[in-house]
Amino acid sequence: MSKSKSGKQKQQKLKARLPRGFADRLPADLNAVNRMMATISAVYERYGFEPVETPFIEYTDALGKFLPDQDRPNEGVFSFQDDDEQWLSLRYDLTAPLARFVAEHNQDVPRPYRSYRSGWVFRNEKPGPGRFRQFMQFDADTVGAGTAAADAEICMMASDTLEALGIPRGDYVIRINNRKVLDGVMECIGLAGDEYAISRLTVLRAIDKLDRLGVDGVRALLGEGREDESGAVTPGAGLDNSAIDAVLAYVGSKQNSDAETIAGIRTTVEGSETGMAGCDELAEIAKLVDAAGFGDGRVIIDPSVVRGLEYYTGPVFEAELTFEVPNEKGQPVVFGSVGGGGRYDGLVGRFRGEDVPATGFSIGVSRLASALKLTGRLSGGSDQGPVVVSVMDRDRTADYMALAAQLRDAGIRAEIYVGDAGMKAQFKYADRRNAPCVVIQGEDELQAGKLQIKDLVEGRRQAAAIADHAEWQESRPGQFEIDEGDLVSAVADLLKRQAEDAT
Repeated sequence: MSKSKSGKQKQQKLKARLPRGFADRLPADLNAVNRMMATISAVYERYGFEPVETPFIEYTDALGKFLPDQDRPNEGVFSFQDDDEQWLSLRYDLTAPLARFVAEHNQDVPRPYRSYRSGWVFRNEKPGPGRFRQFMQFDADTVGAGTAAADAEICMMASDTLEALGIPRGDYVIRINNRKVLDGVMECIGLAGDEYAISRLTVLRAIDKLDRLGVDGVRALLGEGREDESGAVTPGAGLDNSAIDAVLAYVGSKQNSDAETIAGIRTTVEGSETGMAGCDELAEIAKLVDAAGFGDGRVIIDPSVVRGLEYYTGPVFEAELTFEVPNEKGQPVVFGSVGGGGRYDGLVGRFRGEDVPATGFSIGVSRLASALKLTGRLSGGSDQGPVVVSVMDRDRTADYMALAAQLRDAGIRAEIYVGDAGMKAQFKYADRRNAPCVVIQGEDELQAGKLQIKDLVEGRRQAAAIADHAEWQESRPGQFEIDEGDLVSAVADLLKRQAEDAT
């Protein structure tokens, strides 16, 4: 630490910096997301789901993210050791903690158990554009129901949720596939068995890129690999031509109706008992969705849906926004997925030694909020600040407190200026707070039983129209006098006028 000329040590400043992959959130964004979350909650509760909250931290093995042959957890999670040398981790998603909760409280929760949860999840991964280490999810799950009705209901609820958030029909679709169908395809091309796990993953990743790369791009990834525009090569799955044709036939089985699509899928998994069972489940879901009135294009069967398949055991779902937005290069692209889920009958069973049927859906709150903001559908309401009661005489602070309390008691946001600056700085502060008005009472107003109300919104408007500074000072734009007893009604009328003018 260096010394100044006076001999005193000069204290070094700590650099204020935000960790990579994290974000500060400002009032406008917080208000908008809170409104959005309240809307989602209302839809979920309308379907009979109830809230539950699990902690941010779980034992690492409960999350399924650990390396048993090493002394530290997987780098994909933020972890630390407790004083009893047990590994703990920040939750990676909201599903694994729910599985732990249901297993631990098995005797206390009703079956089926229908719950929803929202909160932050954490990924210890390399951050990038649109890729954060902390982000919010909103999940709904049904545990203890193995019927297709539970899966169909989740998809219908996802549809209703997007519409409640202001996304019209035609701008979104809920797509459904089945893990068993995908397993059946793998069996038919000779990739069943643990020894082919990596090859299966490569095939599934290729299928998942159909929308972006088209049939030719997927064909290349199923074969020897693909070279992109930059010259970078993505290794392929190394399938022979007959296997590639079989996978592409499966991908191309999407037709105009769910019945035709399922019939097409059946031809591609013929000979696989697992695959045919998956088709039967899709047919049952399609029937239920159609009977409930959602078979009008809102919820569809789509063989290209893959999802992350680490623990899915049956139907998988994807909520996709179909409207176009500009990418970083200004090119129009479909916004894409904002949520998904599926059936995970083995996850709760890790704690109980038996499979427990479960199905669920997760909304990526941050990503969906970005989509709503891009289309002007995300509103946090007014960003107007509170009424500011100025303090002209420090000895009368209690009187100013009483004025602010009157406003608050009437349901009006209000604060007194608690700093130590003069009137000019107080008005600057009120402007920075986006206050609708300032309440002023000096000695003259006190003796007369009056108050001055400075309408900051009108003042800014009038000031912009007055070119001459002397005229501006003389006109005192946007300021008027009222009786002290009329404070609440005068401010309420002013706020009403401002709201009407804003629309």
